[in-house]
Amino acid sequence: MMGLLLSGFIFTEFNLPNAFAQTSSVFREYIDTFDGYSFKYPQNWIQVRGAGADIFFRDPFVLDENLSVEFSSPSSSRYKTVEDLGPPEEAGKKVLKQYLTEFMSTRLGVRRESNILSTSSRVADDGKLYYQVEVNIKSYANNNELAVMPQDRVVRLEWDRRYLSVLGVENNRLYELRLQTPEKVFQEEEKDLREVMDSFRVNKV
Repeated sequence: MMGLLLSGFIFTEFNLPNAFAQTSSVFREYIDTFDGYSFKYPQNWIQVRGAGADIFFRDPFVLDENLSVEFSSPSSSRYKTVEDLGPPEEAGKKVLKQYLTEFMSTRLGVRRESNILSTSSRVADDGKLYYQVEVNIKSYANNNELAVMPQDRVVRLEWDRRYLSVLGVENNRLYELRLQTPEKVFQEEEKDLREVMDSFRVNKV
């Protein structure tokens, strides 16, 4: 669907101070007039095609840091407002469950720890209601899952990530902007990542 109307994609750029740990002083804006959404992203992030989402950008230096946008099909469900998900707390549970389903592993000795860090709602300058959900997921694995003796199976932390979701409804669709970043990177770039979150808009098409 995204490749059918290239004229519907608009990139603009503008200066923002202290953007992304001083790796860039500029954000770009991605506007999809065909599917009806827009957001800002760091100008040094690159678009990755075939990543499974409607659109996908990632940091070329921190490979675990990326953003994507996905949306539902009106033929399978017709959303009128983001409140169709329930209150933000209920939406947070659904978002976390979806993440854990996607990250499910069949490897022996893998364990995931997850926490919903915050859920909130806000009315943006377009007058629409958006939900924001933040979760942390840690993945642990045994370094020798086939070892017979428990003392030979040492658990280590594989990754520790922050997941930030912004949910909005328009065109009878539920839209989700997703940001993924290592927890340590989030601590350094929180202000700018929230700038991306706050920039997400859904638009009528």
